[in-house]
Amino acid sequence: MRQSSGKQRLATWLDPFKVLRWVGVVVIAVLFSFPLYWVVVTAFQSHKGVLAVPPNFVPQFHTGAFVFVLEHTDWARFMLNTVFVAGTTVALVLVTSALAGYALAELSFKGRGIFFMMVLAVIMLPSQALLIPQYAVALHLHLLNTYAIQIVPFAASTFGVILFRQFFKGIPRAYWEAARLEGVGHLRYIRRVAVPLAKPAVVTVALLTFITSWNQFQWPLIMTTSTSIQPIEVALSHYMQTFEANWRELTSAVLLALLPIVALFLLLQRHIVAGVAGRDSGVNS
Repeated sequence: MRQSSGKQRLATWLDPFKVLRWVGVVVIAVLFSFPLYWVVVTAFQSHKGVLAVPPNFVPQFHTGAFVFVLEHTDWARFMLNTVFVAGTTVALVLVTSALAGYALAELSFKGRGIFFMMVLAVIMLPSQALLIPQYAVALHLHLLNTYAIQIVPFAASTFGVILFRQFFKGIPRAYWEAARLEGVGHLRYIRRVAVPLAKPAVVTVALLTFITSWNQFQWPLIMTTSTSIQPIEVALSHYMQTFEANWRELTSAVLLALLPIVALFLLLQRHIVAGVAGRDSGVNS
């Protein structure tokens, strides 16, 4: 029996379709990860090593370029700007998404279906088509070149509303009935019961919103002009002009900008998968 099961496992591993599938997965993974690996190699290279022929594919761990970026540029300011904008945006998105998602999932009001269709319709609108009217609105409200213009337009997330709605619909109605008998209102129920049960949705929306806000480039480039309030992605565009021929400084700045979101993603990727898949809502049926 053991020999038979061993032969079956070997035959499964040697299945040509399975082998080809794994080869394809490895090839695609290498193709997608190589540009990032090459950025790492370039950032840690010496001055001569960057332009060496043939190229050196092993990092040399020279940190001079990182020291130059941190000491000779206003990197800390750009980083603080980005953290402030991204953190505030995440907080606002979580509040608006939880409230709107709960209303669409649990409250009965006239036009709820139409309102939900309007939320879905927002996804179909290309953001570039709205840039001119949005710029005109920001101009008349005197919001240009401020932190507010980088935060307020992104304080609500269509994806967040939909995800919270799906999680809240999975919470048994008996929870709300029991809370109502104890005199608990909707807002307290959301804060004390619904949101804790939707922890995967909270983590997923928070992380994806943080990454999206951290990577904002087009919007702050158009809406801001002062480097004192601009985020890190706009700073990288300035570095591309300043350090156009110095690839070590440019790739070092890129790595410094990537490190926070890569670390967050690696730490919380399990929650993202659970949140998007709709699992682990905290409700035991």
